[in-house]
Amino acid sequence: QVQLVESGGGLVQTGASLRLNCAASGLPFSRSAMGWFRQAPGKEREFVAAMSWSGGTIYYADSVKARFTISRDNFKNIVYLQMNSLNPEDTAVYYCAARPLSGPSKVDDYAYWGQGTQVTVSS
Repeated sequence: QVQLVESGGGLVQTGASLRLNCAASGLPFSRSAMGWFRQAPGKEREFVAAMSWSGGTIYYADSVKARFTISRDNFKNIVYLQMNSLNPEDTAVYYCAARPLSGPSKVDDYAYWGQGTQVTVSS
């Protein structure tokens, strides 16, 4: 059974940093592309960042480029999202997603999804 469990969300002020974690199990993590998406209230889910299994290919949404960093530990089966300089527009539920045996994608065609973790940035 595949499980993706996000953690690290919370309530922070503008300018703060957070690191989200996504622990994966039940899938070939070291051969899976991983992605982060987010959904704000009343809006559609949107792409944030994605990384190939090797880390050689990384994509970011323009809105987070230079502020967010995706990384992974293939020994611990964890993917991270370091978020710096947070602003209220980053408020959303953040989801981790996996594409086993595939490359990273900017669209939500991932096979597996976590339950999400809430990030709230106050002004």
